[in-house]
Amino acid sequence: MDMHALHKIGYGLYVVTSVKGEKLNGQIANTVFQITSEPPTVAVSINKSNLTWELIRESRVFAVSVLRQDTPLDFIGRFGFKSGRDTDKLEGINYKIGQTKTPVVIDNAVTCFEVEVVNEMDMGTHTVFAGRVVDAEILTDEVCMTYEYYHQVKRGVTPKTAPSYIDEKKAEVPVSEKYRCTVCGWIYEPERGDPVGGIAPGTPFDKVPDDWVCPICNAAKSAFEKT
Repeated sequence: MDMHALHKIGYGLYVVTSVKGEKLNGQIANTVFQITSEPPTVAVSINKSNLTWELIRESRVFAVSVLRQDTPLDFIGRFGFKSGRDTDKLEGINYKIGQTKTPVVIDNAVTCFEVEVVNEMDMGTHTVFAGRVVDAEILTDEVCMTYEYYHQVKRGVTPKTAPSYIDEKKAEVPVSEKYRCTVCGWIYEPERGDPVGGIAPGTPFDKVPDDWVCPICNAAKSAFEKT
């Protein structure tokens, strides 16, 4: 069975935030979907090991910021590959405190909305939180990021706690011999290089400068291994 087939399901890319007392946090999510229009309700799938899960479970509120297509990888990496238990993910980020007291991320967002949880479903490793939209705003008319665009064009990777994560080492479809970041899993492909990091397409990995870092998690070049 080729689990990559599930990547063809229509996903987006979002920052999901919540609050517990004075603690604010957010994470990247790709599983956010509308359930009904009247009243407007949506759902999100969150891994139980994530700090955001703890905040939503306690406060019963969350906010969603829909990311634009040209969102920088380092912004996605901040919310997707760092833990709010170790760092303040919102430091230096533009956000507002919404009606639910939840931080609503404005940077790189096309739209945003706040949700009050009314139900939840235990899915083992994840919980699906469903709730009523209490506020929503369109911030820009820019194109939204799709998960397929994130994978195919930006060559982004999926956090292990994401619902759509696939362990490539266990996948039946072989991974080509590239260079994988051992911290976040991003793959350096010599034929594509890293234009954002100033590495031209066609640059062999051994020709990449030693001070170059992973565009997702900022890990050093030494953290990469050949796949």
